[in-house]
Amino acid sequence: MKSNINTQAQFLEEKEYILTANKFLKFFIPSMIGIMIFIFPLAYIDGEFVSYAKGFTIPIAVIKDYIQSFLGELLPLFVVISIMTTLVGTLYTKIFKPSFIIKNVFLNNLFNVSLFWASTRVLGAFFVLVTYLKYDYEIIFSSNTGGLLLNDLMPVLFIVFFLAGVLLPLILDFGLLEFVGVLLSKVMRPLFGLPGRSSVDCLTSWLGDGTIGVLLTNKQLESGFYTKREAAVIATSFSAVSITFCLVVISQVKLESYFMHMVGVVALCGIACAFIIPRLMPLSKIDNVYIKDNLDRDHETLPKGKTLFTYGLQKAAQRAEKSPSFFSFLNDGFKNVLDMWIGVLPVVMAIGTLGLIVAEETDLFTYLGMPFIPFLELLNIPDAVEMSKTIMVGFADMFLPAIIGASIESDLTRFVIACLSVSQLIYMSEVGGLILGTKIPVNFIQLLMIFLLRTIISLPIIAIFAHIIF
Repeated sequence: MKSNINTQAQFLEEKEYILTANKFLKFFIPSMIGIMIFIFPLAYIDGEFVSYAKGFTIPIAVIKDYIQSFLGELLPLFVVISIMTTLVGTLYTKIFKPSFIIKNVFLNNLFNVSLFWASTRVLGAFFVLVTYLKYDYEIIFSSNTGGLLLNDLMPVLFIVFFLAGVLLPLILDFGLLEFVGVLLSKVMRPLFGLPGRSSVDCLTSWLGDGTIGVLLTNKQLESGFYTKREAAVIATSFSAVSITFCLVVISQVKLESYFMHMVGVVALCGIACAFIIPRLMPLSKIDNVYIKDNLDRDHETLPKGKTLFTYGLQKAAQRAEKSPSFFSFLNDGFKNVLDMWIGVLPVVMAIGTLGLIVAEETDLFTYLGMPFIPFLELLNIPDAVEMSKTIMVGFADMFLPAIIGASIESDLTRFVIACLSVSQLIYMSEVGGLILGTKIPVNFIQLLMIFLLRTIISLPIIAIFAHIIF
């Protein structure tokens, strides 16, 4: 009875909500600025405006290129400082447990990490220092291993993380996700068997970061909004690689002008995988039960007199009313930047360098990729043997396929590698490792199975569109 009263009171409140011009503009203006920065296609290639027929990019990519050219050779040093600062802060926290860090939620989350991730940060710091100083271990600092990461990839990540951290609140904090989430609520349940709110998890990942989507999903599971199966499906199918990471990957294979093509193909692969894979093992066998009761669970019914569009506007305006002040906006942006610099850069340096050393010095990924060669040849992908070496390495880290495949001559093959590495989604250096650390009921073997399923489903889709584009 109490639940029904609360629900009725909520719907009455929703129905009586008045959307004024000021409330609408507080949602609309920042969200449109965010769309213009992160999504709007801009025909600006190699420093000049061109026709859209010659290709296009997004404004944040142009800003990234300008900063990269301005800072130049200082960027690797900034990366070294960032990773070494992370190491000092982590070791200091783990050894001395200072109260000013332990009692601060933000600093505690940054530096008081598990032993595994602390060890990964130590390894990343060792690799970056040896690479920057070119000290003793050429296998680490060579131009094909650590040197490639520190001089080519990490500076791009450093800039992109800064821009994304500062500017993403325009997307996240002013109601855009709420608006789109409501519009998609009638799509998620029929197509994917998921509650409408899961669309927000996906959008948060795509526009922000896959780890944010995983954390949001885990929180919804713990709060009783998702079942175990729903949480597993969302984390492995909808915690998409962010649009800014897509930009980094397509830049690594030197195909920036095909960025919007990549986004479209990756989105199509994501939809296909999300429709098919949850109906197969292992996801189909996970218990569809809640781990916690929640009387407020089902709020997908539209209030009377509301359409999806008007209700979406209402929810967006309500979110915008709670948006941070300008000072809080900058503060949140700064925290986002630190979270990505400290949380991601050392992991990419550690896992990436290890993966490249294995790829360069052993035939492991050559052997693992051999079963895919006939499949790639059937899809008429040039340099099939070379590409096969990049397929399984993506399970270690999403960037490694693009790094290893960047030297392949065929534009078509490099495009396939870039799209596939993003579509595979499950990589242990970040999203996969994070899933294993949450209450989402998926183990290592299941993650590997899902990775292989995503690879097999995505490859033909990507190949078809690659042949059309090139």
